[in-house]
Amino acid sequence: MKQLVEMGGIDKFFPGVHALKGVQFDLEPGEVHALMGENGAGKSTLMKILSGIYPRDGGTLKIAGQDANPTSPSDAQDLGIGIIHQELSLMNDLTAAQNIFIGREPRKSFGRLDEAALNTQTAEIFASMNLALDPRALVGSLTIAKQQMIEIAKALSFKSKVLIMDEPTAALNDAEIAELFVIIRRLKAEGVGIVYISHKMDELKQIADRVTVMRDGEYVGTVAAADTPISQIIAMMVGREVKEEPLNVPDLGDAEVSLQVSGLTRGKDIQDVSFSVQKGEILGFAGLMGAGRTEVARAIFGADPKDAGEIRVHGKSVAIKTPTDAVKAGIGYLSEDRKHFGLATGMNVRDNVALASMDLFTGTGGALDEAQMESTAKSYIAQLGIRTPSDVQEVRLLSGGNQQKVVIAKWLLRDCDILIFDEPTRGIDVGAKSEIYKLLEELASEGKTIIVISSELPEIMRLSHRIAVMCEGRLTGILPGGKSTTQEDIMYLATQREAAMQVTGTVQ
Repeated sequence: MKQLVEMGGIDKFFPGVHALKGVQFDLEPGEVHALMGENGAGKSTLMKILSGIYPRDGGTLKIAGQDANPTSPSDAQDLGIGIIHQELSLMNDLTAAQNIFIGREPRKSFGRLDEAALNTQTAEIFASMNLALDPRALVGSLTIAKQQMIEIAKALSFKSKVLIMDEPTAALNDAEIAELFVIIRRLKAEGVGIVYISHKMDELKQIADRVTVMRDGEYVGTVAAADTPISQIIAMMVGREVKEEPLNVPDLGDAEVSLQVSGLTRGKDIQDVSFSVQKGEILGFAGLMGAGRTEVARAIFGADPKDAGEIRVHGKSVAIKTPTDAVKAGIGYLSEDRKHFGLATGMNVRDNVALASMDLFTGTGGALDEAQMESTAKSYIAQLGIRTPSDVQEVRLLSGGNQQKVVIAKWLLRDCDILIFDEPTRGIDVGAKSEIYKLLEELASEGKTIIVISSELPEIMRLSHRIAVMCEGRLTGILPGGKSTTQEDIMYLATQREAAMQVTGTVQ
């Protein structure tokens, strides 16, 4: 049987960077081949060459045994190659169906759009994915998780023989991931070869047949997923052993309540949510997709208007109608959608770090102190380990994990007392994830108040002093952190649709 993909000696250069150095990769029919490595290892660059987005500067590429040189995504699609990008590429003002079939819409006579056929075909794809979503829904109105599922549906619509999935589960919860794995196994049975890029180590044993590891733009090795310990794969990725220290849940005692939320309500998305967080505490928010976790964060930050409720900061009631009000009250918010709400991707690292604190660098007459901005940016680059050639590198050219670190630097510079992290490690590799965990714990130990929203239960359990669980807009319980709480405890509360409050360990 011919291999679906054979890549050998692949080189790629960008200005000042040798991004890929003689990399090899292959894919068999009916195989899930995981491609692993830290952010900046070259995984996405290699797949962009395979999918026709980047030209290669050296090496060979064969598709189904034939020499190939895709020069555009449409070329790659003609060769049977589809890709689901880590960063979403949807158009917010179009419907789900229009996004999936853009440029390939079914037509009636005289070229008129067949809207009914378009929606029917989309509904069939959604049904095959067991996805309850209206094909007519505007993409801009959907959550990141639902947008991710539309990207997957779009790739499936091409009936590709090679399917590249770049962090497909980054925004999905456990139930949605299970549904995706059902789809992947069905595609495997049909002979589709899947390249699977993920930073979630636990997924490898569930779905991958082989694992290829890259580091610093080079090929490290290929191993059988079933026979290789996760610790060995991590060591191959980072060149060192990464140990996760268990969370030390402190006794905060009568520490000050920094943030108190009472009766927060916004339509059906948030219904009478009340909780409080102490100084030095990390409060995790867990729940299934659509539970209302992000909506709570956005309402607290003033990004979305609330219908009712009170927010108190350090015991004082504050009126937060805009993000500017929130920042003035000492609240910072790191959105799950960093490219749209956290970064100015066309600007450089230095300017992005300073973005929320321009007043600190503005002198008399409105002139910016460029030297101070440079010094500050370089300080955070070193502190957070941001991989960038310089502080004036455009943020759009950084890997996803390093972009996230730039967002964190922005809010650390603002010195907010209360920091809300929405999916802080989405699309971030295991080494960088460990660094961010330690950073959040250090911030809490310094007296910051931290809220973490995450779809990954191990992450929530690893980070949180207490865990607030939501279901369909309501807070259904608050559990203690540490070893006394299990994933089953969290999932029980995450599925309590009657929303009877079973709050334990709540700070009043």
